[in-house]
This record gives sequence, C-alpha cells and structure tokens, in this order.
Amino acid sequence: MGPLLTVEVHAALRAAWAAGHTTLTCSLDLGRSEVEVGLEAGGWTRQGQRYPWADQLRERTLYYWDGTAFAKVERWSGALIKLVPTAWGTPTFEIDGIKMLPSARVSPFEDARTKVELVRVRGKAVLDTCGGLGYFAACCLEQGAARILSCEKNPDVIWLRGHNPWSPRLEPPAAAPATDASGRLTLLNTDIVQHIETLAAASVDVVLHDPPRFGIAGELYSLAFYEQLARVLRRGGRLFHYTGTPNKLTSGRNLPAEVSRRLTQAGFSAKPALDGVLATKD
Repeated sequence: MGPLLTVEVHAALRAAWAAGHTTLTCSLDLGRSEVEVGLEAGGWTRQGQRYPWADQLRERTLYYWDGTAFAKVERWSGALIKLVPTAWGTPTFEIDGIKMLPSARVSPFEDARTKVELVRVRGKAVLDTCGGLGYFAACCLEQGAARILSCEKNPDVIWLRGHNPWSPRLEPPAAAPATDASGRLTLLNTDIVQHIETLAAASVDVVLHDPPRFGIAGELYSLAFYEQLARVLRRGGRLFHYTGTPNKLTSGRNLPAEVSRRLTQAGFSAKPALDGVLATKD
C-alpha cells in the first residue's frame, strides 16, 4: 500500500522542510506505523520513491498516490463515496456527506471492537451482513473467530477498503470474492438480502448486522429479513444489530424498540444494547 496523505501530514512535512530539516518521522498510513521521510526542495522521498509537494489539499479528505499524482480516496457512481480521516487515525467513510461510522467520541475501530466483544466470537462462525470498511471482520479475526463471511453490496466501498490500512488485508486486494491470509475471512461483493437465501439453515453462530440507515435500506430492517437471520443462526446464537437513534429528538421515534419487537416476532429474545440491539436466537 502506498502512502496516504492528509492536509495535516502534508503541512507537517512542509513545515519541517521550511525549518531546515532534511528528514521527518511521521505516519503515512493513518497511524498504523511511522517511517522516516526525506525532505528536499521539490518534494519528499519514502523508501526510495520520490513524491512532489501536493497542491490544494482539502480538509477531511485522504489522498493516495495513483502513480503520477496524489488523488482523492473517493469515487462517484450515483453517489459520492469517500474515505474520511478522523482524529483517531482510523478513518470513517461517507456517502453523499452522510457519515457511515461513529467517530465523534470513539475510534470507529474501537467501536467495532466493543460490539464484537459483546457477541463473543472466539471459535465461532460469523456472518457480517454489511461489511463496510471491514472493522467488524478485522475485530472478529483479532478475537479468534473460526470463520467470517462478510458481504458488501457496494463495489466502491470495497475499493475504499483497498486503500484503507485499517481494513483487513485481502487477496486479491480491493476485490471480492477475496480472502485474508489466514483463510478465515471471505469477502463477497453481494447484496445480503439475496445472498442470505443461499446460506444453509443453522450455519452460523454469530451475526453482526450494521445496515445503512432505515431510509436508505428499509429491507434490512424488515421482518422477512429478520426471519432469514433467525433461519441461518443456530439456536442460542447471538446477533448485534446497529440501529442508532435516528429521529429520536425530532419525532420521538424509538428505532431500537421497533427493531427489538420485530426481532422478537422473528424468533429472537432481544433488548437494546450500546447503540443498537443485542438478540439471542430462541
């Protein structure tokens, strides 16, 4: 993976050169590691590769080296989807300006880790319904899951993963289907609504369900879909369903309670937990 630039990192490189330094130790992979960078009048060098000073970098934007220049880690295909840096190092992503992962009070990766701990994945088969940047999957690997099937509908999200040092490393990179080096994680570019019908009954121990908001993907909050989750989950298996609390202040809507009732209809024991619902297959 090549270097990633933010406004802040580029400014630090420029400032070090202006102060008379010829090297600077910094992170070019969003805090995963540090490397010594050589500084010169026309730009900087990393591991023998020379890069020019960049122009007009924007806040809240990540840049990758495309072979000739630094380009934004974003794509447009009916919606603008972009990888967005955070104060925690771990990036979030946005679709048309809507933030898809929490980052205001906690790192998106730490948030995922807490939720994975809640469902106890060690030695278990996990279904990750809406893979996103892969933080649930990465934490499942970290916490000893036996196997993880991760589904992600949007190919542009998978492309973002290929540029994100915090996403699980897959072969082939930025593609699906793909697996990690251990063979425990499989990523599919598929719509879980259709794909779940192909999965065997009682074939997974844990489900992690982090769908887009209700207004975008209401089918992922439907009784029919919850019944499919109940079908593939073994008795006693656990589900964490992210809901957030949309419209709570404006309309008094209680989405976690709505989801809990629907999951109960589908055959779960469910209760609000963290920023979603924790459920167990009856």
